[in-house]
Amino acid sequence: MKLLDRGDAAGPDAPLRSESSRRRPRIGRVRLTARVVLVLGGFIALYVGFTLAQVWYAAGQDSRPRSGAIVVLGAAQYNGRPSPALEARLEHALELYQDGVAPIVVVTGGKRPGDKYTEATSGYNWLRHRGVPDDALRKEVAGTTTWESLSATALFLKREDIHEVVLVSAPTHAFRVRGIAEEVGLVAHVSPADSEGDRASIRSLARETLAVAAGRPLGYRRLGRLDSVR
Repeated sequence: MKLLDRGDAAGPDAPLRSESSRRRPRIGRVRLTARVVLVLGGFIALYVGFTLAQVWYAAGQDSRPRSGAIVVLGAAQYNGRPSPALEARLEHALELYQDGVAPIVVVTGGKRPGDKYTEATSGYNWLRHRGVPDDALRKEVAGTTTWESLSATALFLKREDIHEVVLVSAPTHAFRVRGIAEEVGLVAHVSPADSEGDRASIRSLARETLAVAAGRPLGYRRLGRLDSVR
């Protein structure tokens, strides 16, 4: 009689059992990865949703305490004529100045290739023509992003011992612009100019939400050219 060794005794089902046992750890790893992805995705969704609520809420707030300066964030200009968005900001800044919110108005913004005027110069001329004296105006003419404009503005305002400001920009920009101002060392309040017709459009809300969601952990300066449209 032929005696079977252990390999023979295992029979033809042995390879199948061995393959099945190898699959189990793989399935476990896939399930674990899926759970991690789901948890991470849920966290990101909550974070973005919370940021959206903050941006939307800030768009409807108006803070205008007595401060050292009113800072107008730049927007497009057409050969020296402010765009509707920039004019709305300038009108609001003029109202704040006339109400005695601050003795100084800072207009900001550089120019694009081919432009003859900077955004700041367009704003400066607009305010001068409406009676704001030259000694009450300051210009920041080099910035092409919100961070650049506010960083430069913070430097020359601090030389005048001015640290607290009221920022004027679009409603949906309110939350981010305050964060940027605080990042460059200013005590910031925001009084939005209602240039969008309502509190916020879906597109601008989405854009600002993503910008804030990325800017908070990374630093707004690192957003770079993503912030060139204001």
